[in-house]
Amino acid sequence: MSSPSDNEMWSVFKRLMIYVLPMKSMFFMAVLGLITYGAVDAGFIAFIKPFIDQGFASSATNVAGVDIPTHGGFNTDNDIMKMAPFVVIAMFTLRGFANFVSTYCVSYMSAKLIMDMRQQVFEHYLRLPVSYIDRENSGNLISRVTFDTEQIARASGSALISIVRDSMTVLGMLAIMFFYSWKLSLCILVIGPLMGVVISVVSKRFRKVSKQIQSAMGGVTATTEQMIKGHKNVLSFGGQETETKRFYQVNDKNRHQNMKLAVAQSVSQPLIMIIGSFALAFVLYAASWDSMQSELTAGTFTAILGAMMAMLQPIKNLTRVNAEFQRGIAACTTVFELLDTPAESDTGTHKVDRVKGDLSFENVNFSYPEQDKKALNGIDFTVKSGKTVALVGRSGSGKSTIANLITRFYEGLEEGDIKLDNTSIYDYQLKNLREQVALVSQQVTLFNDSIANNIAYAYPGEVTREQIEQAAELASAMEFIEALPEGLDTQVGENGVLLSGGQRQRIAIARAILRNAPVLILDEATSALDTESEKAIQQGLDNLRHNRTSVVIAHRLSTIESADEILVIDQGQIIERGVHSDLIEQQGVYANLYQMQFGS
Repeated sequence: MSSPSDNEMWSVFKRLMIYVLPMKSMFFMAVLGLITYGAVDAGFIAFIKPFIDQGFASSATNVAGVDIPTHGGFNTDNDIMKMAPFVVIAMFTLRGFANFVSTYCVSYMSAKLIMDMRQQVFEHYLRLPVSYIDRENSGNLISRVTFDTEQIARASGSALISIVRDSMTVLGMLAIMFFYSWKLSLCILVIGPLMGVVISVVSKRFRKVSKQIQSAMGGVTATTEQMIKGHKNVLSFGGQETETKRFYQVNDKNRHQNMKLAVAQSVSQPLIMIIGSFALAFVLYAASWDSMQSELTAGTFTAILGAMMAMLQPIKNLTRVNAEFQRGIAACTTVFELLDTPAESDTGTHKVDRVKGDLSFENVNFSYPEQDKKALNGIDFTVKSGKTVALVGRSGSGKSTIANLITRFYEGLEEGDIKLDNTSIYDYQLKNLREQVALVSQQVTLFNDSIANNIAYAYPGEVTREQIEQAAELASAMEFIEALPEGLDTQVGENGVLLSGGQRQRIAIARAILRNAPVLILDEATSALDTESEKAIQQGLDNLRHNRTSVVIAHRLSTIESADEILVIDQGQIIERGVHSDLIEQQGVYANLYQMQFGS
């Protein structure tokens, strides 16, 4: 009876074959080529018997000392000997052609498989909820797209070549042996199960170690990524030695896991060869028996011996490819687990071209996954279309959580509802809901592209140069863009590394202006700006908020003095609300915050 791990392996293997189905013509050509390759090897061994028995029949005697009769009227030294060179050339030409066809087809399938699987994993990442990405190690996520899919492609290619070609060779050799002398060949039936036991035990070890290698590789990727992202901090704090030690640990762990695999592989192959040598030894011993010698000719014995010797390498190959195959199965398991992770919930059916913009939170309670403490407790407010609500409070009070819930980055309200135009945001189609919202967050994300393309990122439909320039102008970004050598066509580098924090922020604001969504979320949108830049951009933000429902999160209270309503958030609750002048008069938390910033 199969163990659960074996059942799992076959279910994973069957699922992997779904990716091969669209390439079935290539698959059949590859299999045909591999079968031909193995059959030619077996045919060459089969050709040895008539070559020896008939080619040298005039002077040959069998091992028992009896003269061997010639067959079929062949001229002893002529016909078979003259024909042999042409047979050999023809066989090896066919073998070479079969090798080319099979290698090309397998390489094509492997390359296509890895492309399709990487594409599927990447696209699935785009559909996963933010909560999943928050929990996962970014190094592991990258490793699944790069390392794991590579392992699957390598394993599928190596496994197909070895399983078909070498299995065909082994079966062909066995057929030759049993055809020429079934008695001598019976020893194979004894050692076969022993080989099967060894391969089964080693396979489980390969699978276990391969999963550990994937985890270790994820650690290497994550550590490298962290060092590159924090390169300036590492240098400024003199953390080179710390990072070197950290990387050495994960690198050494990866080496250790690879050595485990190498040990299992290096033990299994000689063990298979030793078991095979017993069968070979038995054939040599049995050939000395008088009863066997009377049945054997020199050609028969040589063909059987040659077949047994020719079987050893394919069996060794099958054992070696088993390690690759198990690594591929382990990688498949990891990738399929990822692909089975539920995507963002999108059961809403409501869809509109453009909402009016009435936004309301109705007694909303919310907790983050795996956290008992409520992030929001009884949040209740309404923002009419075209109005601005500002959220202020200490870090961690729940301001950004409110913004994240509007765009449904997190699901699962414990109580209450969030409505847009009197319709629950959970009734909207997810894509349609997010089309209604423009977000400028504290953490600006720019792509390694031109400034123009960053401003126009994911803009629905065609966008003109004039629109991009107008958006940049409103965001007070053109003043620094025009000073750059290539203007709007300037490459910003990875995540805008070639720009200052304030410049990156203004590009993000220009992106939101261009999007022209009816609901605007500004999450610390001016946090990276100096005082001069902030004053320059404030008019742009005022223009941006005009006729839009705006939710503004700010530490700098000067940016939200003109808000229609200010909510003071503390520990997930609204503790004060009102316009700026009223809150100052109340001499509460808001007034204290204002006094700390402005001193009066």
